[in-house]
Amino acid sequence: MNQTLIVTDSASDVPAELEARYGIRVLPFSIVVDGKPYVERKDFTPQEFYQMMLAAHDLPTHAQINPSEFQAVYRQAEEDGYQSVIYISINSHGSGTFNSARVAIDAYKEENPDSKLDIYCVDSLSYTLGYGYMAVEAAKKAEKGTPAPEIVRYCEDWAKKSAIYFTPFTLEYVRKSGRVSCAAAIVGGLMGIKPVITWVDGESKTLQKLRGEKAVVPALAKMAAANMVPKTDYCIVTGLRPELGQQLADEMEREVGYPPALIAPASPVIAINAGPDLVAICIRDRSR
Repeated sequence: MNQTLIVTDSASDVPAELEARYGIRVLPFSIVVDGKPYVERKDFTPQEFYQMMLAAHDLPTHAQINPSEFQAVYRQAEEDGYQSVIYISINSHGSGTFNSARVAIDAYKEENPDSKLDIYCVDSLSYTLGYGYMAVEAAKKAEKGTPAPEIVRYCEDWAKKSAIYFTPFTLEYVRKSGRVSCAAAIVGGLMGIKPVITWVDGESKTLQKLRGEKAVVPALAKMAAANMVPKTDYCIVTGLRPELGQQLADEMEREVGYPPALIAPASPVIAINAGPDLVAICIRDRSR
């Protein structure tokens, strides 16, 4: 068996088939919609959640994964014979989950002083497949017997150099989540502006302001192709309209000559903050 267990959370958007194939442990976030609690990856599909969002009276909320849940994962991993656990976390700037995982290490070691389990936490500084891809690649390395410290170095290097470019087609949700100011969202909505947003070292930044939906896919593809490390994998994230993801995949294949490594729908946590109607591309950025 693998000596290293790869753990991530459900905002990574790791496809279920790869989760099962490589034995990745995906911890789900809890979601509340109009006062009713749900669990990601259990109570609905992403597409079902998008419809729930559209019908909801209030913006759904999500809670960070708490330390006791991580302690349970560490305990089970040691019982199952793993020597190491690597948790690849959602951006620590946007969630307290990374800190929960670190707090849980001290608590677990205190409760189990004879434990020989090595536990590592990697802050992805990213969202969705920006770190979901990293988790899959880490799990492939673990399957091949790559030592845990080497896998951690790979993950930390990927986190430093990965970039996501995304466009939310409705600014209402990014306004409510605080990703853009109320004034900017209102003006942008009235003028038909579609922003291209990225994350740099965990913080969001608007790169372009496009006029009209038709400009989005070509702009994302050109930006990604110009900035990505040549011949490296890229991933695409879809929302309410999966066809936009396929259009972006086709555009990127024309630009760089090969298809995306992964295409996946945005998780509820991502949709809550960016809106359900979005498209995104994740690359390894040569400028970083």
